[in-house]
Amino acid sequence: MADILIDRVAKSFGAARALAEVSLQVADGEFVALLGPSGCGKTTLLRIVAGLETASGGRVVIGGRDVGALPPRARGIAMVFQNYAVFPHMTVADNIGFGLRMQKRPVEEVARQVGRAAEMLRISHLLDRWPARLSGGQRQRVAVARALAVQPAVLLMDEPLSNLDALLRLEMRADLKAVLREAGTTTLYVTHDQTEAMGLADRIAVMHGGVIEQIGAPGAIYARPATRFVGGFLGSPPMNFLLCSASGGRAAIGDFALAAPQDGAVMLGLRAEDAVPVGAAEGIPFDVRVVEPMGAHLLLTGAVGDQPLRAIAPPDAAIAPGARIGLRPDPARLSWFDPETGRRLEAA
Repeated sequence: MADILIDRVAKSFGAARALAEVSLQVADGEFVALLGPSGCGKTTLLRIVAGLETASGGRVVIGGRDVGALPPRARGIAMVFQNYAVFPHMTVADNIGFGLRMQKRPVEEVARQVGRAAEMLRISHLLDRWPARLSGGQRQRVAVARALAVQPAVLLMDEPLSNLDALLRLEMRADLKAVLREAGTTTLYVTHDQTEAMGLADRIAVMHGGVIEQIGAPGAIYARPATRFVGGFLGSPPMNFLLCSASGGRAAIGDFALAAPQDGAVMLGLRAEDAVPVGAAEGIPFDVRVVEPMGAHLLLTGAVGDQPLRAIAPPDAAIAPGARIGLRPDPARLSWFDPETGRRLEAA
């Protein structure tokens, strides 16, 4: 196995900047997800690590070796793509063993590694099948098994679950996490799906506009986003933002006041699950417009004044569209941001 050092890597396509001196370290055996919207630079960064793109500046070091001048096949990596890339003219067994045969490994070793990878991905019963007879989820398992069979130093994955339906994604995500924990392979994983990143990764690097806005453990980023963008991108529903004015260390929202980190204009970040529905006079005044039963809870959509907000209520709560209720937030779980810079504000 090996660690990855991405040191001030930059990339431009003509006048368009894709990456702005991005730096990131992935420890040996660690799973790091690159998370962000389309166009943020995450796939470009992955392709530079893979050797499929050339950086405009900076360096990539894998296992202590600068790989900037090396072709993909010499970097000790394996890659899993969004579109599976399973060879249609080969059986599952031949697909999984393809990389090993290209390395001219002994026949006995190829058979052993194919069997091991197939068992890990729970596809041993499919080894004699052709890809045309496989479901999308099975094809993706074949692609992952093929990558792991060569025992790469680093595994790179580019949106590998995005072509699967919701139930298959859930199943594949759990299996993938178990398999990679067992294999201990250093993994860099690109996704725009925050649920995937939260569920799979040891750490998440949230990207936006060609830079990494925050790196950390999933729970830490969720609880304490460093920027308004991170707070709004991570979470379902996303974090609510309320612009308010603070004076004397207190921010007023309607008739309700909260301790604020500074005076003047401040942006309150409030997650839907971090406020308790109460009587209209007991919390932040919230006008409910839509009530959606979600099984375990009610999802309430409405507004605080003219600012949109979503909240969560117990499934049996007697709340109807058109009602005005109060929301009492948990002070320990609030986030505050500078309205101009979007950066997190900390209490003095």
